[in-house]
Amino acid sequence: MIEFDEQLQRMVLKLVYYGPALSGKTTNLLALHDRLSVAGRGDLMMLDTTEDRTIYFDLLPFFYCAPSGMKIKLKVYTVPGQVRHDATRKAVLQRADGVVFVADSLAAGMSVNFESFDNLEKNLSMVGLAIEQLPLVVQFNKRDLPDVVPEDEIRAAWGPTGLPVLMASALKGWGVLETFREIVALTFDTVNARYGLTARYGVEKENFLSEILKVAA
Repeated sequence: MIEFDEQLQRMVLKLVYYGPALSGKTTNLLALHDRLSVAGRGDLMMLDTTEDRTIYFDLLPFFYCAPSGMKIKLKVYTVPGQVRHDATRKAVLQRADGVVFVADSLAAGMSVNFESFDNLEKNLSMVGLAIEQLPLVVQFNKRDLPDVVPEDEIRAAWGPTGLPVLMASALKGWGVLETFREIVALTFDTVNARYGLTARYGVEKENFLSEILKVAA
């Protein structure tokens, strides 16, 4: 549900990191925030209660400005993984423009991954979003740990979904930027097809991605 003001040429895109508890959603965002250029990110904001936790940060107020004057701002959220916080997960998913599903690579987490993905699909439907039409990337995290499921088995299981599947270790920092680039690229394609960002506003995809993915020195 893209937030777009054509008169002001201002667009806000919302990305959500979803997945089971302890899969590494928060670690992904912390690692991402650390790796992006200081000039190209906003403050990291944590919204905590005694039992609940989610993270939100703006990459920059009007992070990208095209030569035409079009301004695009990204907001990135995580959701709590625990089932008892399902109402919070639904609230965060509302008006999402793209989703990263962070799965646990450990063998013990495979069944929980499928349960969480099923929950994602149901919650998207409940907030009026169709999973088939939403930019969605799957990241298998914790690849640095022992007892992970082999990559070929993961791809055999998830290949039929047709979704991009990436491997990562958010704790070590690899795969984080690649995952983020993939979801931003897919979201850009969806928005461009609907609003003509390139044709009408001169927002070139590669320039947009390169600006967003500038890394810290």
